[in-house]
Parts: sequence; structure tokens; C-alpha cells
Amino acid sequence: MAQKKTIKKNKSSKKNFDNKKTDHGILKEIIRVDHAGEYGATKIYEGQIAIFGKNTKIGKTIKHMADQEQEHIEKFQELIVSERVRPTALLPLWSLAGYTLGVGTALMGEKAAMACTVAVEKVIGEHYNEQIFLLKDDQKKLKSTIKKFAADELEHHDIGIAHDAEKTPGYKLLTKVIELGCKVAIVVSKKI
Repeated sequence: MAQKKTIKKNKSSKKNFDNKKTDHGILKEIIRVDHAGEYGATKIYEGQIAIFGKNTKIGKTIKHMADQEQEHIEKFQELIVSERVRPTALLPLWSLAGYTLGVGTALMGEKAAMACTVAVEKVIGEHYNEQIFLLKDDQKKLKSTIKKFAADELEHHDIGIAHDAEKTPGYKLLTKVIELGCKVAIVVSKKI
């Protein structure tokens, strides 16, 4: 009987140790999907800037957000290498989809471009907040980075709202479709 208690105690202490260390598979998924998401975001803004130009009032606003997204992608590119994570095989698709979404919403007008930002950043912000809880004590630096990036995404969301995104004709439908696309991209990019 005493031997069973010892075995139980050892299992329990191992479980506590595991709670302090991030599962390596989860870490790889986080880095892969965040790299893909930030890559897609840079392409969306690139498409919007191609339509609006970077020296217009809206272009300067989008460029500010694009510059922050560039910082994000650079960090995840570093992590892809340092953590030896295979990037998603779908990067060419996300490049095309992101750029097309950016161009398409920009052609619909400034408000639609900002509605796109609101939808994308809502999903990414929620996704980042979920990841913060998946990262354990061994990933404090990455957790801190993701918290900072989540704050940037919230700022972008709020910029979209401030630029009358909600006044876009068909706003609810447009944002729901974009949100769904982002959620599908997240699920697929984790594995492929």
C-alpha cells in the first residue's frame, strides 16, 4: 500500500513539472500559425497600400499598421529558425489570399478596408489571448512577445473602428466572412 502512494506521489509531481513546461508540439503549432498569420496580415496591408498609396491619409494609417505587422513577422521568422519549426506549406496560398483580400476590400473603399482590419484583428487578438494561456513558465519571453503583439492587434482593431469600419455597407456579413476565413486559416496552418 505504501508503495502505491509513492507511485501516485511521483506521478503527481511529474504532472506539476509538466505544467511548468510548454508541450513542444503546441509550441511548434503556435510559432507556425503565428508566422502564417502575420505573413497574411502583411500581405493584406500590402494589397490595401497598392490601391490607396502610402502617401494618402488612409495609406499612412495602413502603413503604420503594416510596419507593426512587419515587426511581428520578423520575430516569428526568427522563431521559425531558432526553434526549428517547419513553416506552413500554405504560405503561397496565404500570400495570394491576403493580397487579394487587401486589394478587394480597398477597392470597396476606405471603410471596407478598415472593416477588413477590424475582422482580422478581432480573430488574431482572440487567438493570441488563447495562446498566452497555453504557454507555460519556460516560455515567458514568447508569452511577453505575444502579449505585446496582441496589444498591437487591438490597436489596429480600434483604428479600424475609429475610421468608420462599421459604416461599411454589409459590414456584418463582410466581417463574418473574413472572420470565418481567418479561423479556417488558423486551424489549417497549425497542421499543414
